[in-house]
Order: sequence, then C-alpha cells, then structure tokens
Amino acid sequence: MIFDTHAHYDDEAFDEDRDQLLSSMKDGGVGCIVNVCASVGGFGGTLELMKAYPFVYGAVGVHPDDAGIMTQDTLDEIRRLSHMEKMVAIGEIGLDYYWHKEEAEHKQQQEMFRAQMDIAREEKLPFMIHSRDAAEDTLEIVKEYMKKDMSGGIIHCFSYSKEIAAEYLKMGLYLGIGGVLTFKNAKKLKEVAAIAPLSQIVLETDCPYMAPEPNRGRRNSSLNLSYVAEALAQIKGITAEEVIAVTEENAKRLLFRT
Repeated sequence: MIFDTHAHYDDEAFDEDRDQLLSSMKDGGVGCIVNVCASVGGFGGTLELMKAYPFVYGAVGVHPDDAGIMTQDTLDEIRRLSHMEKMVAIGEIGLDYYWHKEEAEHKQQQEMFRAQMDIAREEKLPFMIHSRDAAEDTLEIVKEYMKKDMSGGIIHCFSYSKEIAAEYLKMGLYLGIGGVLTFKNAKKLKEVAAIAPLSQIVLETDCPYMAPEPNRGRRNSSLNLSYVAEALAQIKGITAEEVIAVTEENAKRLLFRT
C-alpha cells in the first residue's frame, strides 16, 4: 500500500473534514502516513493524530522558518517526544533561505539544524530535511553529520540538481518525491528521478501543499500519491504497483527499522 512519508494533517486546511478524509485512506490504498511537525508550539496536532489513527505516525522537529524563536526548552521537548511510541523521525528540520536573506538568520538556522541533528544522532532516529535555496550549506551539514553514526534520513521534497542528488544518494539517504514530479515544467526533478535508484526513493505529499496533476492548485492529500507513483513508474519503465511496493518497503526499512 502507499506510504506517505511526509504530511501535515494537523493543518487548518483539514479542519472541516479531517476524520472523514483520514478514515477513507485504507480504501484509497494508503497504508501508512507520517504526520510531520513544523512549528514551535505545534507538536500537539501530530500527537493527537498519532493517538487517534493506528496508521498515522509522527516526526518531531521544527522547520527552519521558526529557528529564530526556538529555545533550549524547545529542544528539550523535541527530545522528550522523540521517545514516544510511533514517533519515527526528527523532522522537519533544515535550512530555508528563501524568505530569510540575512547572514545572521542563516547562522541561526544552521545552529538549530545542528542541534536537532544532534538529537537525531543521540536518539538513533532518522531525520527529515527541508532545504530551500540552501543547497550548499545543507549538503555540507548533512555530510558532516553522516560521519557521526547517524540513522539515515530523507531529503524531503527534493528540488535540487541530479549532481546534488548523487551526493545524498552516495551517503545512503532517501529522496522524498511528491506531486512536483507530475508537473510539466519539472525537468530537473524528472532527471533526478531517472538517476536515483528506486531503492532510495520514498513517496510523500507535503499535504495540504504540492498537489500533483491533475489536481495541481487544490488541497493535497495522500490519496493523490497514486498520480506520483504513476509518473515515477513511467520514468522508470515499470508499473505503478511496483513503485508503490518498493517505496513502501523503503519507508518501512528506514522509519520502522524492518
């Protein structure tokens, strides 16, 4: 079944029909979902979903946009929650220079990125990395940490070149691929999907964002991952069923240690 490794079902976009939608996942071919924390003070939504739905797991961490308001208490809370049953990763963490242009902001993000990577290493959990307009710095930090007995991880919503992809693949990491793969103008990501071994790809939505064609611009959900699987299957010259089976196995191997 489909394994969605990166979703945000605690987002207000799902407030009106969250239970109805999540209750339809099994019939829609979706077997597992990881709901990923992002904001300081926003961990509760993921915890509630983990408790309410047996097939929903969690990742705990803070998105780089909130690096400036993180404190030691935030890091202590991430560490505490990382011990919970069904908490399978530290994320989403990383660097985002798109809105944050100042060098001081970059340094702050890097500090909090490293602090959360330390938690991933010490708690022996994989990481989920967000990186936007920060290719070089993200790669440098990941390389640094992958020399420190890390438990692997996912480069979420991979958006860089095939050369950078090759660097992450050499480290044994996984590339998270979602709806962007179906876009007509996604030449760079299609090139990455072509060179990446299927054994190092996982499927993800980042929902409610990044809906694939033919639903681009609408609210996304895990039910749309069949379109991504089909697009990846066409690139790889295999069936969508094989894509779903292998990416599910990849996700379980990384996140469930199976």
